[in-house]
Amino acid sequence: MIYVVVLLLVTWLVAVAAGLTYQWIGIRRDATRFPPPGRLVQVGRHRLHLFEMGQGVPPVILEAGISATCVNWRQVQTEVAKFTRVLAYDRAGLGWSDTARTPRTATQMVEELHDMLRAAAIPAPYILVGHSFGGLMVRLYACRYPDEVAGIVLVDPLRPGEWHPISAEQRRMLAGGAFLSHWGGLLARFGVVRFTLGRVGKGSSALPRFMGRATSSGAGLETIERMIGEIRKMPQELWPAIQSHWCHSKSFASMGRHLASLPASVACLNGNAPLNIPVTLIVGAQSRTQWPSEELPLISSDLTYLVAQKSGHWIQLDEPALVVNAVRELVTRAREGERSLR
Repeated sequence: MIYVVVLLLVTWLVAVAAGLTYQWIGIRRDATRFPPPGRLVQVGRHRLHLFEMGQGVPPVILEAGISATCVNWRQVQTEVAKFTRVLAYDRAGLGWSDTARTPRTATQMVEELHDMLRAAAIPAPYILVGHSFGGLMVRLYACRYPDEVAGIVLVDPLRPGEWHPISAEQRRMLAGGAFLSHWGGLLARFGVVRFTLGRVGKGSSALPRFMGRATSSGAGLETIERMIGEIRKMPQELWPAIQSHWCHSKSFASMGRHLASLPASVACLNGNAPLNIPVTLIVGAQSRTQWPSEELPLISSDLTYLVAQKSGHWIQLDEPALVVNAVRELVTRAREGERSLR
């Protein structure tokens, strides 16, 4: 019996060592194959990755969803760059940015965005564009720094009223998401995520399905399939870089910290008066989030409401031209306003 125990222990140790080695080699290879396309800007004790395209004012700042990166904006960014300067970045712990030890509340991350724009010498005022959780971020930025924002485009944004006050079911859902993120980070450390996503890249679905069902009674399967489905809407040349990001444990850890801080992030926006700048709200016709008419005046006194008829939550992937046109209109208004002041 003791020999069986020893054999199992040795086998386990060999498997762990092999996984760690596989992951270490993969991280080094990723650093060579997928270097940051933009620049790394020092913000406090960590660096944020900032990717710029185009020329002109006002600059447009793209804020991604809760676990997304600057890559998620590439289609929109490429088109916006044809008529003005446009910047997308990765929040700390995501994409090419360093991990931060500071809390992942919206208030903290807005301050980091503000510090990054100052350190990178990006002149205000800005047009801010936020998707999902990023919509909460850009609204809070405009509340804290109203003189720096000329307009906002909200792309199927998170609706604060849906999360405040938070219900017991929502708390369980966030706890479940944080739990899955913890498991994802642990599996990533030992190369399991890298191996699984590698199989996905080669067309296999059996292993990813098995890994999804093995987490939280199958809850991970829905997450994996939804993530893969949205990634496949992006240009195919970006898939390998996105895959490499999710092979790193920091991405899962950051997603978990974002989810755990969501109630505090939503609370940051409560009590703020409606904005006095032009805001375009675009919602997906097939999105789960729908806005009651009584909540619309709470966003801005100058609100344009649009419905993306062919879109779900990821409007910038389903109908990028709709987002680009909304940005173009706000850029034009900002330029006309600037000329009238001269």
